[in-house]
Amino acid sequence: MDREIQLFLLLVLFQFWVVAAVTNTYDVAVLKSLKNQWQNVPPSWEGSDPCQDGWEGIGCSNSRVITIELSSMGLKGQLSGDFESLSELLTLDLSYNKGLTGPLPPSIGGLKKLSNLILVGCSFSGPIPETIGSLQKLVFLSLNSNSFSGSIPPSIGKLSNLYWLDLADNKLTGSIPVSDGDTPGLDLLTQTRHFHFGKNQLSGTIPPQLFSSDMTLIHVLFEGNQLTGSIPSTLGFVTSLEVLRLDRNSLNGAIPSNLNNLKSISEMYLSNNYLTGSVPNLTGMNLLNYVDLSNNSFDASNSPPWFSTLQSLTTLVMENTKLQGELPQTLFTLPQLQTLILRNNKLNGTLDIGNNFSDQLRLVDLQNNFISGVVDTGYYPYQIILLGNKVCPESATARYCKLPEQSTPSYSTGTNNCVPILCPVDQKASPNCICAYPYMGTLFFRAISFSDLRNSSNYVPLERKLMETFQTNQLPVDSVFLSNPTMDEDNYLEVGLAVFPSGKERFNRSDVSSIGFILSNQTFKPPKPLFGPFFFIGLDYGNFAEPSGGSKKSVRLGIIIGPAMGGFLLLLVLIGAGVYAFRHKRTVKTVTEQSNPFASWNPSKSSGSMPQLKGPRLFSFDELRKGTNNFSEANDIGSGGILANGQLVAIKRSQEGSMQGGLEFKTEIELLSRVHHKNLVSLVGFCFEEDEQMLVYEFIPNGTLKESLSGKSGIRLDWKRRLRVALGSARGLAYLHEFANPPIIHRDIKTNNILLDESLNAKVADFGLSKPMGSKGHLTTQVKGTMGYVDPEYYMTQQLTEKSDVYSFGVVLLEILTARVPLERGRYIVREVRVKMDTGKDLYGLHELLDPTIGLGTTLGGFGKFVDLAMRCVNESGEDRPAMSEVVKEIENIMQLAGLNPNAESASTSASYEGTSRNSRHPYNNEASFDYSGPYTPSRVEPK
Repeated sequence: MDREIQLFLLLVLFQFWVVAAVTNTYDVAVLKSLKNQWQNVPPSWEGSDPCQDGWEGIGCSNSRVITIELSSMGLKGQLSGDFESLSELLTLDLSYNKGLTGPLPPSIGGLKKLSNLILVGCSFSGPIPETIGSLQKLVFLSLNSNSFSGSIPPSIGKLSNLYWLDLADNKLTGSIPVSDGDTPGLDLLTQTRHFHFGKNQLSGTIPPQLFSSDMTLIHVLFEGNQLTGSIPSTLGFVTSLEVLRLDRNSLNGAIPSNLNNLKSISEMYLSNNYLTGSVPNLTGMNLLNYVDLSNNSFDASNSPPWFSTLQSLTTLVMENTKLQGELPQTLFTLPQLQTLILRNNKLNGTLDIGNNFSDQLRLVDLQNNFISGVVDTGYYPYQIILLGNKVCPESATARYCKLPEQSTPSYSTGTNNCVPILCPVDQKASPNCICAYPYMGTLFFRAISFSDLRNSSNYVPLERKLMETFQTNQLPVDSVFLSNPTMDEDNYLEVGLAVFPSGKERFNRSDVSSIGFILSNQTFKPPKPLFGPFFFIGLDYGNFAEPSGGSKKSVRLGIIIGPAMGGFLLLLVLIGAGVYAFRHKRTVKTVTEQSNPFASWNPSKSSGSMPQLKGPRLFSFDELRKGTNNFSEANDIGSGGILANGQLVAIKRSQEGSMQGGLEFKTEIELLSRVHHKNLVSLVGFCFEEDEQMLVYEFIPNGTLKESLSGKSGIRLDWKRRLRVALGSARGLAYLHEFANPPIIHRDIKTNNILLDESLNAKVADFGLSKPMGSKGHLTTQVKGTMGYVDPEYYMTQQLTEKSDVYSFGVVLLEILTARVPLERGRYIVREVRVKMDTGKDLYGLHELLDPTIGLGTTLGGFGKFVDLAMRCVNESGEDRPAMSEVVKEIENIMQLAGLNPNAESASTSASYEGTSRNSRHPYNNEASFDYSGPYTPSRVEPK
């Protein structure tokens, strides 16, 4: 009895220790070290436990620190060298803290799980450590606008998951590293989309090896460096490229002739180099908006043919490029043309703009040429500058012979139908006429598609897109205010941004940190094609709302009532100790039952814990063992087997002697026993004798949807067949959500859990992770599911709803389109489609991603609506996703557009589908999940 009491007291003390110390000890040590080194840390950084005490800017999960987001906090100090102890850290964002100085410690390489390293607009210096190449899960690396020096670490080439690489606006020197033997280099970053290296001191040549056809780059920015040599012809192999900036270097030689292979490019800056040879041939680059070839040493030439063909061109700048001859009148008719700057050339003859000039054209600057005449320009109301031409002698008075008065382009967001108000000196009025303290900074756009900065319509989409992003991320933003657009000396568009709080005068620290993260992490996507790559530099906020005081109050209250609670708890311990011995055996029994969910199942008795099963039968172990020839590997499922009653079945069997996944096993039995739908797999029976867990299912001969999409099953699914599969699986899932009693959340929807029967009808399978839906409409539960399909909102909040299944189903729809694994080597299919998707193009511009066997080249009826539906399903917010019943109706409508009857049955056999199942693996297996790996191995039952 004494020993039992001692054990109980130890358990109680241990529980108190767990409650009192939530955060991992090592994580606490690192954060306290930062607190001691930094100035201006948030006032909430009090108490001994960052996670439990709610330190602002610190995100935790399961006692570990996983995010540090502290942008625009006014922090001052350096990074400590013990960062590597934060071994679970996923995101580190310290952007817009100019007071953060010193080097980036090499120990940063110990953060093996880090996916976001964002230090934009600080004052860090010294070399970028080589250990950064150890961050194998890094997706975003943004170190721009600091004072980093030294060379680019070659080890960055090992970051195979890297999507965004921004080292611009530093003091980096040396050459561009490429791989050589065992030494990595940037040429290995085939999945990276962004190379931002502008405004450094890089030297040497651009290695031809840097580019290849395997790369998926969309931005290559090397402007403002000291690069020499020629532009490598391999650049023409990167056909995904959209923005190219090589201006303000010392490049020489001819521009590669294959540069016009870059059909997706929209902005191209090659100015201020020493390029020679012919003016490049840009014919066929029909998406080009902005071209600047100024101040190079091209051969003298007349206007190239592409002057009259580039229908998307808004800006053409070719100052000092040895152009000669007359300008074709068709140049001025390009429908989008806004600005034409061709000064300091050798253009001659008579200038004739004509009557059909673009209604967008605002500036024609032809200073210092040899133009001798002008056809009357009175009908053209905007600026023409011919000063320094023969047509403008010193005595000339024509308006085009004078420099126009310089005027600064002005724009600022207007009021939203409200009466302007006068605010206190330290506050500003929002567009909704509310006085508040806005969060402010500057947006820098490194490439834009327009040059008419006065056109307010350019900025309205920017305002709208900013607000949509903030609202989507559920931030308390009332409105945004844009002002003072200017082009700086780097040809960047600078726009002032003020973000106003909603329902209050001030943002708190969490609000500012979240807004800063959205802008630093590129969550905000500016409207294309108007605005290209950007970065944001935020100002210290300095007007934070005071914390609510909840955490501080609770700490103080704990100090006051601690002794009293201690005495009370001691009394409870003494009382509990007496009760404990009496109930010891019962407790042990309860624990046993919890660890083994079948402990109280007794098939021979009417046990209250036995499930009330309707349909499935209980098989004996011996019955299944004999029927499968002792579970011989020769009976691995592929062709099926027959029970004594003639039914074809398949068995899902656990590893021998293992009770792993017992709760999932029991859940699947209980759920499947009460759901009946033609698009759900049927449970025939089960067995749990001799430490075995076996489920007996109806046999599904054509394997999984995943196997058919990958080609393993030998069945080819064209567009119409894929629509039928999508509809069937959607109907099965809708039944679970809306007609099962109680409604069920599947929690592991994926193509490996969608089966195809002999007629290729879809059946949803594997209910091991499923959960009955709560009365509140959600469940708070540990995150489970398969990576790539898991709803990010569920992952972040641990709040499970039926919309989590909808997200997973949206990923399935994208997999149906592409036949690609959702998450592979850092490439996520949702992001891939979102980035490439262009509703104005054929097949939404997704040709590269689509599975060729879908029937490309034929009419894919309803394709656009199918993509739209998939993207609605994978909206970041569950509220913005459709219900599964809506998904069913949408797919039915899409099928009608494709000429199909949604209520008709599929083909009579799979043989009509240009192939039959060839040794397909049976679907009753499980891929890696968060917690439940499902150790079942399949067997088939042979006929006796």
